[in-house]
Amino acid sequence: MNEFFPVIDIEDVDPYPWTVLPPRSGATGPFEEWDDIQSWCREEAEDLWLDRELDPGPNGVDFVAGTLARCAEAFSPPGTDHWLFLHRDHPTDLPLPVLAAIGPSSRPREETLRALTLADDPSSVEPPVVKRFKSEHLGEGLTVFRYVSQEDSPHLLACVRYAWQVSEAGADVVIWTATEDVARIMQAAEDLENLARSLGIFMP
Repeated sequence: MNEFFPVIDIEDVDPYPWTVLPPRSGATGPFEEWDDIQSWCREEAEDLWLDRELDPGPNGVDFVAGTLARCAEAFSPPGTDHWLFLHRDHPTDLPLPVLAAIGPSSRPREETLRALTLADDPSSVEPPVVKRFKSEHLGEGLTVFRYVSQEDSPHLLACVRYAWQVSEAGADVVIWTATEDVARIMQAAEDLENLARSLGIFMP
């Protein structure tokens, strides 16, 4: 990838429902946060309690910091080049992880959008819900909601994906999340949609 390839712009993302962890590699990573992720997670945990004007008690900061650190390692292992957005309403909520990535366009637009959103996924337990989605920054894209089964669990996974092809930048952008907790993903649906509308791209 050439050094001038577009990268994801998070400037317009609402920080209140999201804890944002930057890529560990790629055109924009690694960020200095990864130099000491434990310290960064603790600072973020303190800010979460402060922003919501809640008393963390004797263990609240440590608990949230530990949760953030585990999410960072689970969803952004070394070498990954995507952004990680952790959604929660209360500091002690189990975060809903949402990932976002960008890459060079290489296929026709409609084919790319359906592939990135898994709109034709044969493993879906019922036909995916496919909709057009308009973003001020990225233009018209596609969003798909689907259920898939899991080999090691009796519970279905609820999956949401958004994708765009930004022709003027020669870039494809995809956002994705999945969880067994269907109520959780429904609860976060508005914030997830707002996140999708907020992301942009820029040339570094």
